[in-house]
Amino acid sequence: MLKNNIFNFGGGSLAQQEARLAFWMLAPTFLIVFAVVLFPVFANFWISFKSIELSDLRAPQPVVRERVRQTAEAAGDTMRIRYQMRNSSPEVTVTSITMSDIIPQGLELQTQDERCSLVGSTLNCNFGSWEGGYRENLELDFIATQAFFDSAADPLASDVSVAGKAPNILTNFNFSLENFRRIFSTSDFWSVLRTSLWYTIFGTLGSIILGLFAAQLLNENFPGKGLLRGLFLFPYVAPVIAAAFTWSFMLDPLSGVVNGLAMNYNWYAEPINFLSQKHVDFELLGMDFRFPLALAMVILFEAWRYFPFAFLFILARFQAIPSEMYEAADVDGASPLQKFWFITLPQLVGILSTLFLLRFIWTFNKFDDIFLLTGGAAGTKTLTVEVYDQAFARADLGAGAAVAVVLFLVLAIFMVIYFKYAPEGE
Repeated sequence: MLKNNIFNFGGGSLAQQEARLAFWMLAPTFLIVFAVVLFPVFANFWISFKSIELSDLRAPQPVVRERVRQTAEAAGDTMRIRYQMRNSSPEVTVTSITMSDIIPQGLELQTQDERCSLVGSTLNCNFGSWEGGYRENLELDFIATQAFFDSAADPLASDVSVAGKAPNILTNFNFSLENFRRIFSTSDFWSVLRTSLWYTIFGTLGSIILGLFAAQLLNENFPGKGLLRGLFLFPYVAPVIAAAFTWSFMLDPLSGVVNGLAMNYNWYAEPINFLSQKHVDFELLGMDFRFPLALAMVILFEAWRYFPFAFLFILARFQAIPSEMYEAADVDGASPLQKFWFITLPQLVGILSTLFLLRFIWTFNKFDDIFLLTGGAAGTKTLTVEVYDQAFARADLGAGAAVAVVLFLVLAIFMVIYFKYAPEGE
């Protein structure tokens, strides 16, 4: 009976009623997903179409400071209180500004200012609107009576209460393409985009290839295999800041191990600053080449640090390949290379394509590795570092959000291409 009452709610066919019930049961989950995942993405797109700086996040407001400019020594003397007033924003107008202050008992207002009135012990002022950059010193004179001295009150004991209204730049509907115009019109942006793609593609391929070699090696049985597997996980489980500083120390031109060994064996004449030298020129077969040194080092670090992730997945897939396939290949006289190409690799296509998808997304969004190694200098700046540089180093939050939108769109395009051309059934 209860089931029938539930499904008859709202009318319609049974399937429609069940669909409505399922929707309302899942509504809390949809709201949580929107709040945690989709809302930040929506907010980033929203900000990217606004010219917002970090200073704009603090809403414009009226600011008032109270000071005593002249004290009263005896009954009948004048006490002068100054209110230093200003608009915190140099550009935005603040409206409906009101101020209130508690005046000690025994002080009688003498200054005639149509904007202010003393009701009992409360001073009320209405200032209307202040344009951007507005400043004013309001001085009010009070006559002190004997009651003021009897109470021994402090005229600055109460805090001044001030309020006003100002438009919120984050919530208004003023949009423009200025941020995108500025970032696309600079040649640096396209250089950063190319660097991001090279870093992501070669870093992803490098980590997968190293993981494939490591898995192939440790798929065999030999003494100490378990210990070696644990050591291979060290780059991935080590704190990124420790790994980055270790590499920085090893590649240091003055005290680094790499330069020390190279100089000792006379591999080159002068120390090389691997993480600060953008290019190194060399000649090969009569042709001059320019090698991006610093970028190659951060790509190498990326491949080294994250190959254990690929290694674990590939090794698990290795162990799921039936041994009978290799035994049959041995009977047919297949070489190790033929067994790898015709048996192992086809069995690994699914896991390799999945790893490439995950590692591409994560590497393209990687920030901490490059920032710790080079800070984005020497031709290693990627889009994630550019987001940080625009939003925080230059305090241009709108431009930083615009770069983040471009980063999102590039990843979206990659995912569309990937799912369109990914192996069937994988």
